[in-house]
Amino acid sequence: MNQRRDNILALPDGDARTAALVPKGLPFCRRQRGAIAIVFCLMLAVLIGFIGVALDLSRVYNRRIELQGIANAAALAAAGQLNGTTSGIDNALLKASAAISLLKFQYNQSAITWDSAALSFSASPDGGWVDAATAQGAPDGLLYVRVDTDRLGASMGTIELIFMRVIADSLVSADASVVSVAGRSTIDVTPLAVCALSNAEATSRANPGPPANAELVQYGFRRGVAYDLMKLNPNSTTAENFVVDPFSLPGTSGVLSNVSPAFVGPYVCTGQLGIPRVRGGTITVGRPFPLASLYNQLNSRFDQYSGSFCSHSNAPPDVNIKSYVSGTATPWMGATPAGQGAQTTTVEGKLWTVADPSVKPAGTTAAMYGPLWAYARAVPYSSYVAGATEPVAGYAAFTTSAWSTLYGPAAPAATGTYHSGTSMPYKATIGSTVLAPSSAHKGIANRRVLNIALLSCPVDPGALAAANVLAIGKFLMTVPATATSLYAEFGGLVADQYLGGAVELYP
Repeated sequence: MNQRRDNILALPDGDARTAALVPKGLPFCRRQRGAIAIVFCLMLAVLIGFIGVALDLSRVYNRRIELQGIANAAALAAAGQLNGTTSGIDNALLKASAAISLLKFQYNQSAITWDSAALSFSASPDGGWVDAATAQGAPDGLLYVRVDTDRLGASMGTIELIFMRVIADSLVSADASVVSVAGRSTIDVTPLAVCALSNAEATSRANPGPPANAELVQYGFRRGVAYDLMKLNPNSTTAENFVVDPFSLPGTSGVLSNVSPAFVGPYVCTGQLGIPRVRGGTITVGRPFPLASLYNQLNSRFDQYSGSFCSHSNAPPDVNIKSYVSGTATPWMGATPAGQGAQTTTVEGKLWTVADPSVKPAGTTAAMYGPLWAYARAVPYSSYVAGATEPVAGYAAFTTSAWSTLYGPAAPAATGTYHSGTSMPYKATIGSTVLAPSSAHKGIANRRVLNIALLSCPVDPGALAAANVLAIGKFLMTVPATATSLYAEFGGLVADQYLGGAVELYP
């Protein structure tokens, strides 16, 4: 009896009926070793499965990151070349190919085979994509590019799964291909707009002499003539000028605070709008342009930095900051201009200049035109081709021998110092018409050229209004602006898609 009691292991509650008979001295834990091993094996299998899935997913994730970087690089390189021309499309293809050639995938081990089919083009980042061949045939307005890595080879985006295929037969591989969209986000247009002096894109101005003397006039402006842009209005004798909302896309309603000097100031410094275009819908404008608050920002182009918003780093000066001041002998002219630009007149009940009426106002003298041809030469109407883009080299222009025909018998004759060929006094690199900025401030060519929206006027009344842009005019600032005047010489028209601007990636 005692021996049997010794072999009884009582539970803590003392219930002998639930006791277990074990050899005397054998530990309880030794009976659990088989069960723990089984559980451990099961848990290990599950753990290995999770690790395997994580490895597969990480490979897919890493490949996608690699391909996204490749696609972004190609898209940005291509988008920077787009300007609405066939050559722009061609350059986009070349730049994308060059960017791709510098990159690899599979942890920088595998080269990428370029295929132009990976690129497509559109006038909007939201769709309407066409292939490269179609874009080359009709490039107008195509300012956005899309890169699809799947078109660079399906193997780039295909990841063979090792562990996940155990879960399901369909999980044999995964596609890590990506797309990237890039395009214009800003445009080199100053947030200043003026009324077009005429709504006609091109008209012929009759001048004395044979028909060959007829002059091209674009939206009422004459090339080579400077205007005070603050004193124009083709519909009244009261000046009209506008500040452009730099942040509201065409066709959308703008915000009054967006046309305040504090908001617009930085855009005046850079000469850019924070939108990719100004055509394709009405833009939002305020009136008038706050020149008294912003003329210092305009004058950064002359290496003058007063007030706020501008610095030589974000708004560098022009490479040529020479002012062409009236009242002194203009270096390339044989006479001294009486004014800084064409003299204002209210003939026919319009606020324009003596250069604009088809018949010169009585008493007009050549000296009233101000300095001529600092940036652009007058163009015969015969050089203009309707519906065709102006050649990169510009239209064939009049020679200085035509000055007396264009501006009157007493027009100041050009001296021997006037530049020949296509060169202009402003574009010279040496001589009395050139002045470099300070050595500490690196200049940029054409910074004095303001790209300005020409509006169809009259514009609806109000502090904020919608306006239709007829064209973008190029105007060279001949002298620094003042609180009340902005003199600039008309140099022709430019399509908004030809104007540079920043490019960025789009979602």
